[in-house]
Amino acid sequence: MSAPLRVGFGYDVHRLVPGRPLILGGVKIPFELGLAGHSDADVLSHAIGDALLGAVAAGDLGRHFPDSDPKFKDISSLILLEQIMAVVHGRGYGVSNVDATVVAQAPKLAPHIPGMIKCLAPVLQIQPSDLNIKATSTEGLGFTGQGQGIAAYAVVLVAKLAP
Repeated sequence: MSAPLRVGFGYDVHRLVPGRPLILGGVKIPFELGLAGHSDADVLSHAIGDALLGAVAAGDLGRHFPDSDPKFKDISSLILLEQIMAVVHGRGYGVSNVDATVVAQAPKLAPHIPGMIKCLAPVLQIQPSDLNIKATSTEGLGFTGQGQGIAAYAVVLVAKLAP
């Protein structure tokens, strides 16, 4: 028997590089660097997606969207999240709430968080009040603190859908 509530945890990291847009939570953020990756490299959406897949025991992003598949080249991570939501619903669950943290030394992300929530909540089929996004730095420590990359963590709670 499946549990009525399940928790998932996700993590993602991408290197910052010139010549790419910086997309976080579906929002294009003005910055001189963007995230390297096969898709749009949206670490926030990827961490949430991995957390959702983990909550319903459906593997991870790489299993569903391999970087060796050209159809995912530069794809919006919001499209990937829509496909992940189909997996979540297919397993009989819906999203209850999401708590996520983006780790970046720069740019300052706080002004962009409302836009991220506005982009992500409809895709996740939850109210904006059920999605919490935080931003932090590592005070100059590690690869994020040195401005080499951006990381994101996410925890999700999914609930069994009514039959």
